[in-house]
Amino acid sequence: MTAILNRASSLTVSSRIEQRLRRGELTADQVERFAGFLSEVDAELLQHRIIRSNEYTRWFQQGCATNAELRHFVRQFSVFSNQFLIAALLRVINAPTVDQARAAKEILLNELGVIYRRPGAEASQRGLLSDDDKDHEGDPELVSTEGTVDGGVFRFRAAHFEWLCGAAEAVGLEFGDMGKRAHGRPSTLHFCDELQRLYGSADWQVAQGASFAVENWAAAGFWQELEDGLMHIKQTRLPKLRIAFFSWHNRVEAQHAGHTLEELEEVYFDPDFSADRFFLGGREILDAIAVFWDGLNDDRVAGIRG
Repeated sequence: MTAILNRASSLTVSSRIEQRLRRGELTADQVERFAGFLSEVDAELLQHRIIRSNEYTRWFQQGCATNAELRHFVRQFSVFSNQFLIAALLRVINAPTVDQARAAKEILLNELGVIYRRPGAEASQRGLLSDDDKDHEGDPELVSTEGTVDGGVFRFRAAHFEWLCGAAEAVGLEFGDMGKRAHGRPSTLHFCDELQRLYGSADWQVAQGASFAVENWAAAGFWQELEDGLMHIKQTRLPKLRIAFFSWHNRVEAQHAGHTLEELEEVYFDPDFSADRFFLGGREILDAIAVFWDGLNDDRVAGIRG
């Protein structure tokens, strides 16, 4: 059975590994050691407190953030989102193989506005959705949660940062108010810097651990908590609030997490694989993620709305 991650489950050996065992590509001993490694991954990374329980997003899910609190959140999130492009580019540059470089480009180019293309899918269903549906589900001319950027279409308006700017308009923020290092709180900038150091590391095994941790953090439920809170705010007091950035990420991140598991299955059986370097990247990036969310929560409690 393919490994699936949620708040209540752990990693298991996938059908891909079982097929390699049946074909004789792996021995039973290798598969047993890999299963033990997955148990370590679950214990060392997937049980991290910021994956299991995020105090800030749990509060945010209630939909009680004031306009000032929402503005502060969107601005800090925009700094992380925009500065992530640097880490994603470093990951492409530092990839050791063409396949790993291409996998990194899938994420970077989609962030910049290249729409995932699904072979055989209709180019557009625009006329079938209302404006509200397009905001919640994503305009099909600008977004897709599946496929590849290879052969995809670039749209300026499909850039993730531009979606986030759309959300910011409802709380009085403009393009120039967002995304720059000058707008970041110290905790936000720490996270951005650690993304570059770890996710974009020239040590590919550190980068692999960081990527695995980041994608599984993203798939563990915080996007749903953000979407729930934003939907409540939209329905109760800010009808012009656009939430497509958040609802789309909520749907797509499980796909990214699945890809990182496939990558992990490949790199683990490389003779040069170092579990220590992998866990170093994973643990340290999760600690940095916690600094970001803890900073937002501390700002909320202290009444900082800058």
